Amino acid sequence: MKIISPDERDQILVARRNKKMALSPHAYMRGNTTQYYQWLHSQRGHTLPHGPGIWICGDCHLGNLGPLADAEGKVDVQIRDFDQTVIGNPAHDLLRLALSLATAARDSNLPGIVTAHMLEHLMEGYELALVTGAQRVPMQKPELVKIVIRGALKRTWKKLAKERIVNTQPEIPKGKNFWPLSKSEKKAVKQLFEKRELLELVTALKSRDDNASIEVLDAAYWVKGCSSLGLLRYAVLLGVGGEDYCIMDIKQAVHPVATRYQHVPMPRDNAGRVVEGALNLSPALGRRMLAERFLEHGVFVRELLPQDLKLELEQMSIEEAIHMSRYLAYTVGRAHARQMGDGTRKSWRKELKLNRSKSLAAPAWLWGSVVQLMASHEAGYLEHCRRYALRLDDCS
Repeated sequence: MKIISPDERDQILVARRNKKMALSPHAYMRGNTTQYYQWLHSQRGHTLPHGPGIWICGDCHLGNLGPLADAEGKVDVQIRDFDQTVIGNPAHDLLRLALSLATAARDSNLPGIVTAHMLEHLMEGYELALVTGAQRVPMQKPELVKIVIRGALKRTWKKLAKERIVNTQPEIPKGKNFWPLSKSEKKAVKQLFEKRELLELVTALKSRDDNASIEVLDAAYWVKGCSSLGLLRYAVLLGVGGEDYCIMDIKQAVHPVATRYQHVPMPRDNAGRVVEGALNLSPALGRRMLAERFLEHGVFVRELLPQDLKLELEQMSIEEAIHMSRYLAYTVGRAHARQMGDGTRKSWRKELKLNRSKSLAAPAWLWGSVVQLMASHEAGYLEHCRRYALRLDDCS
């Protein structure tokens, strides 16, 4: 396999992103956050309910939810991606999740009536997370989630290394997903992990000595994700205390396309914004992240733990789709609710219950928005595939 040099990256990354987005409507939706917010901006008046100003994910689709471990090793399903996080309307997260679930249902060849039931259960799950006081009832995890968490708890560093870097030798083999660094990148990586803050981040896990020595063993440009392909992304293999290893993820932070509330203070630095959003929405991950400067760009750094996974729901049964909708909306609702006082939760829950029809439990704003977004994304997906096919013909 040809090893990609730093000078060749941009063109190859664009081609890979286009290919990934052409795989399915759900892949296209996940990789095109911009189209989602363009649609929102095109709506007049109060199409969506106006929620309290809190930190939102901003890109709340299925791939950005999954099991996460805290520094103590406890695992739970949480939001796991914060590139687009802003202080904004929580309804934007709810609608983005609904669109993702509806698109995944179509990819699973489930009938439209199932989508209607999924959105009903999505609202039930989200509203349950907003319940206050003695009325609060914990949500039972679907069997599919239990299986994923059990698998996450059994994962070790060796399993993570096998998945991420193919072998457990102290190097990152270069190939399809890991590309060589330039001299300036190598130097910058070494300098980054000489900082005291990074050393403290690496030794934060309870199993590590606070005074353990840290050594950069290897690093590579990491080809990962879809919408973020083309941004700076690096995997760094560290030796810790001479006997332990860890993999650090360095990712460039850029200006979000997600709609924020105006006149609400947020960190001006995009890396700081990402970390602050993570601390509010998924504290287990936020406390494992650090905002830094790298090659004149804002980046955020975190250690990859073996238990960190994304939910892969390529094919769902009807029962799984409905249960997952309820549970994932509850997960997002918990992330939102922990930022609200009891009074704000009650008023937001009341707002969400307005304008419900007697025949459909899902509110009209949610159902109508998902239908329009599905149509918009389907058209966009087909046009993307046409352009992708034309580019392939030009290259042949």
